[in-house]
Amino acid sequence: MNVYDEPKVDCHNHVLDPARFPYVADVPYRPAGQEIGTATQLAAVFDAYGVHHALVVGPNSGYATDNRCLLDAMARSEGRYKGVAVVSNEAGMPELERLKDAGILGVTMNATYYGPEYYANAAPLLARLAALDLFIDVQVERDQLVLLAPMLIESGIRIVIDHCARPDPARGVDQPGFRAALELGRAGRASVKLSGYSKFSHEGFPYSDTRPYVDALIDAFTLDRCVWGSDWPFLRAEQRLDYGPLLKIVELHLPDAASRRKLFWDTPRKLFGFGT
Repeated sequence: MNVYDEPKVDCHNHVLDPARFPYVADVPYRPAGQEIGTATQLAAVFDAYGVHHALVVGPNSGYATDNRCLLDAMARSEGRYKGVAVVSNEAGMPELERLKDAGILGVTMNATYYGPEYYANAAPLLARLAALDLFIDVQVERDQLVLLAPMLIESGIRIVIDHCARPDPARGVDQPGFRAALELGRAGRASVKLSGYSKFSHEGFPYSDTRPYVDALIDAFTLDRCVWGSDWPFLRAEQRLDYGPLLKIVELHLPDAASRRKLFWDTPRKLFGFGT
């Protein structure tokens, strides 16, 4: 069995279908062309690469807090997908309960999109999420996590960090934001997605300058709290990306099949409750 056939859970991907679910007004970015990825197209990619389940993340681009496209894809998946929704900081318990009943496991906190200051008043939302056992899916870059970590820790909420915490490869593994991510990992307070290399690499494929950061995350979090995601359909990608080469990067980082099984399959099933 090669890396393409090994069973997988893709823990970061998006569905964008503006023909069926038009984008909301006044969003700063409206994905188009090859950035559009419908539920049908996503399922075809998954079928081709051994992906049995997926954690589908609501995109801020195009849809903002409109989760209808995400919820439709989940409903049509017959249990194959679970989701991460986008909500406002003011989202109340009735809205969050409805999302949880529909298969939503968590809510995004995207400081790379809104800025960390946007979440200055988010502690009540975190408390509501924690009460429902929903996690917070945090996307940060550079040193943004330094500002958010105290609030996240105090809330007691389960934390999932997107895209390796998006460090700056030029600044080393001891840069404050990345160090904050490693501290959350060593304390057992978070899990992390080994994904999104193109979003923080200063190089092209295979993003060799990201390798020290991936290795440091695996060491701090262990493979019991690391999962993998493709980031399909690759919003705002500066260079063409394809699913297969991203899997070959995992094979490069983890040549041992047992380690890949943990990353691709065992750990995400345990963390997110997927079946066989």
